[in-house]
Amino acid sequence: MLTAKQPAADQPTPETTDPKSVTTLAIDIGGSGTKAILLDAAGTPLGERSRLKTPSPATPKAVMDTIAKLVTDQPAFDRVSVGFPGVVRHGITHTAVNLDKAWVGYPLAEKLSQRLQRPVKVANDADIQGYGAISGSGVELVLTLGTGFGSALFVNGHLVPNLEMAHHRFRKTESYEEQLGRVALEKVGKEKWNRRLQKAIEALEHLFNYDRLYIGGGEAKQITFKLPANATIVPNVLGLLGGIALWQD
Repeated sequence: MLTAKQPAADQPTPETTDPKSVTTLAIDIGGSGTKAILLDAAGTPLGERSRLKTPSPATPKAVMDTIAKLVTDQPAFDRVSVGFPGVVRHGITHTAVNLDKAWVGYPLAEKLSQRLQRPVKVANDADIQGYGAISGSGVELVLTLGTGFGSALFVNGHLVPNLEMAHHRFRKTESYEEQLGRVALEKVGKEKWNRRLQKAIEALEHLFNYDRLYIGGGEAKQITFKLPANATIVPNVLGLLGGIALWQD
């Protein structure tokens, strides 16, 4: 529940608050589900993850209402981090292919801060998953396979901002998302989808020359081929746990 001792939405966490006691509500907005979990100052979960189906149509108001319902299942918190499936700059969402077009240009951080009366930071969902997965050494690429296709690139622990690979051409005039999103998986079947993914990984390794590849998202469980030695499937919960990094700059 929300408590009176918490700071106003447009104010930072007070300096008088013990940094070791600050709690962060991490939220992950997905194309099919919206999740939340409470984290301590080190990013350790303080309870169970809660989840609600992402509404359809997934307008800003409908998603904000869903988040408000999720909050009622969580203890008191000091601040909020949000993973969003699209390009985010300065708390404003600029793309949202798998949600509603009303998200384009939507000031999510500001609006959610007003709604929850807490300071809010927002980033791309694959970026947040990456923060939870990476080692912080070398070139590390993160792919998320879910409703859509997410990507994040890190160099020595630093995010390369605004990498939107999902809608870049992959093969046969189609983008990575058109070939590897959930719609494609359901249309062509697991076997063909896996062959496409294997080709994508080979192409991306040549493109980025990364040291490590991390693959997450709800459809990572569909992978049936042997991954390269430098690739790892990571748990989907990192899309929430990585949210603590938004407050650690």
